This record gives sequence, C-alpha cells and structure tokens, in this order.
Amino acid sequence: MKQNKNIFTSVYECLMETDLDLKISKVAQLQIDWADEQFEFSSSETVLRVSDPGRPKKPLLVSPKELPKRRLGSPEGHAALMHSIAHIEFNAVNLALDAIYRFQDMPKRFYLDWLGVAGEESYHFQMIREHLYHLGYEYGDMVAHDGLWMTTYETDHDPLVRMALVPRTLEARGLDVTPPMIQKLRSIGDKRGVEILKILLQDEIGHVEVGSRWFRYICEERHLNPFNTFQAIIENYYHGDLRGPFNYEARAQAGFCEQEIAWLKTLNQP
Repeated sequence: MKQNKNIFTSVYECLMETDLDLKISKVAQLQIDWADEQFEFSSSETVLRVSDPGRPKKPLLVSPKELPKRRLGSPEGHAALMHSIAHIEFNAVNLALDAIYRFQDMPKRFYLDWLGVAGEESYHFQMIREHLYHLGYEYGDMVAHDGLWMTTYETDHDPLVRMALVPRTLEARGLDVTPPMIQKLRSIGDKRGVEILKILLQDEIGHVEVGSRWFRYICEERHLNPFNTFQAIIENYYHGDLRGPFNYEARAQAGFCEQEIAWLKTLNQP
C-alpha cells in the first residue's frame, strides 16, 4: 500500500526551495498530490520559524528607501514596474505556502484554499516573468525590497493576526494600486501588461476574500467581534500608514463589510 505524503512536510520543502523553476514545479506537484488524495495531515512535532524563505540569490534585497526611482516612460522604468510586480507575486507564493505549513490545526478547507492561492500566485509570477523577458530583463536583474516577508515573520504566532495583516492589509493594497497601474501601462501602449494586471486584479480579489473568510472564521471560534478585532490588530501590528485611496468596490467583493468600508472612508479624509 502506497504511503501518503505529509502535507506540512511537503509544503515546507516547497517553501524553502531556492530554485525558481523547481519551486514552481513543486507548487504544481502539491496541487496534483492534493487532487490525487496523496496527503495526510498529522502535525509536525516542531513548526519552524522561517526568517528567510526559499528564494534565488537575486534579486538583491534592500530597504524600500533604497529602491531607485525610475520614470515609467523609460524602458528601464517600464521594466522596473514589472519587476516589482514579479517580486510581489513571487513573495505571495511563499506567503500562501507559509500559511499552510505554519498553522497546522486549521480545517482542511483552509489548506485547500491557500494551496489554490499558491497555484494562482505561481501562475501570475510566470506570466510577469515572461513579459519581463520580452522587455529584455530577467527576474533578479533589479533590486527589490522584503517588507512583505518581514510582516509574515512577525505574524507567525497567530493565524488571526496573519489573516488580518497579510491578505486583508498588505495584499489588499494591491486592489487599490492595480487600477492606476493598469492606466499607466495603457498610456504607454503595453497591451500585454494591461491584460496581465487585469487577471491579477480579479484573482487577488479572491485571495483577499480567502483571508477575510478565515479571519472571520477564527473570530467566530474565539467569540471576537471581527470589526473591533481588525482595528485592534492594525493599531498594534501594522507599521505603515493605512491611508487611501482605497478601491472600495474591490474590497467589498473581497469580504470587507460595510462597517469596514465606512471606517476606511474616514481614513481617506484629507
């Protein structure tokens, strides 16, 4: 009889894989193994903290302040924008994998949801990587920053905090900033870039909705008020300045309730 694979061990191996192409193929294999019911779900004896997940040696990571400013109208600026999006999508693969590995006492549906997110983020990364290649660059040719993973590391103690801060705050920013980026790419005639970002926007609404759903699930389990809890987590953990403009329509589709939307509108006042 064939021995089933442990999902947490398999996901951890994929999370820590440094080779880009191998990581992408391992994400695909995780999805195949799930579909073939190859996984068993016994928890790991020790869940390791991951200060630095598997990634290639390049891009070189710098602080956001050290990122060079480039105009979109120049070929380098155009490529830099696509490179930064590729970097976000690559990080998002690791974010989804880490959610599966780290929180080992959640319902099985949680792991299916985040495995689906990892697969879509991997697909996004491959699309942008290919587009970047046609612009004359490879992923890793430019510097990038690591703010997204720093927040992941700081929220590895509690799935409630993770769901609030990563999908519902950091990734939700993508819903706000993607429509203006689509307009910029349209203004320079990058039709393929526009197509890609439209796909990303639609899929990211779904990814933030996954975070919203599981955030509310954990709140219900712990008898917490979701709105008050979300506000408290932002106040206690979020390092940035949560301000608009916000994409209210996309956020509503992604599971933000009317009370949260009304609160965001107060943050958007001049």
